[in-house]
Amino acid sequence: MVNTRSNQRTLSQRLHDELAEMISAANPGDQLPTEPDLAKQLGVSRATLREAMRTFETQGFLLRRQGVGTFVVRPTQVLETGLEVLESIDTIAQRKGLQVSPKKLSLERRPATEEECSILARKPGCMVISVARVIMSEDRPVAYLVDILPEEILAPDEIGEDFSGSVLDLLIERSSPTLVNSHCEIAAVAADSTISRALQIQRGDAILKLSSKLFALDGGVVDCTLSYFLPGYFRFHVVRELPPN
Repeated sequence: MVNTRSNQRTLSQRLHDELAEMISAANPGDQLPTEPDLAKQLGVSRATLREAMRTFETQGFLLRRQGVGTFVVRPTQVLETGLEVLESIDTIAQRKGLQVSPKKLSLERRPATEEECSILARKPGCMVISVARVIMSEDRPVAYLVDILPEEILAPDEIGEDFSGSVLDLLIERSSPTLVNSHCEIAAVAADSTISRALQIQRGDAILKLSSKLFALDGGVVDCTLSYFLPGYFRFHVVRELPPN
């Protein structure tokens, strides 16, 4: 009896290896053959090829432009940092001498969702300020950041359309309320339609998600942050110590 699952793994590995070799041999900016031509060249279906290419796309080695084609890229800037110290992406990049810039800012005052009210410990129907921005590196979007704050913490007029910094840095500089720490959860998730559009990737692609709650001195949550990163451009680590004897 033929082991279909084993054969499928073999096909996937072969395809991955051949694509990796093709990308490695290309120069940054080179355009790959069209999807039908490349699928024929590699002897696979377009659906199988598309699935394999998504892995390289989220790792930062391929950039797909709708209606134009797929191009080879090289992530020369990788932001690597520990998570023990609470810092914004902007601050970390500046400290490490990396060039990142915000591409787009979305500012919205709206009623909080039921989940947001629970996280922020606010009454149902409370109003929040939602600040979303895309971070660019090497002319491509690499991170999508969303801050959700109670409106009494951050008024809309504190952030204009030309705002280019981070909400965290703004709160730290303002020093009111007094911030103490942040609780963060890390997970790999599939990009939904909003995130895929923001990061110019395919819906369902695997990305890195950091969900954080920023606490003030009085124990209240002043900011709920959702951060989505392309894995190929970010490496996060945590220093772990042995327990005391």
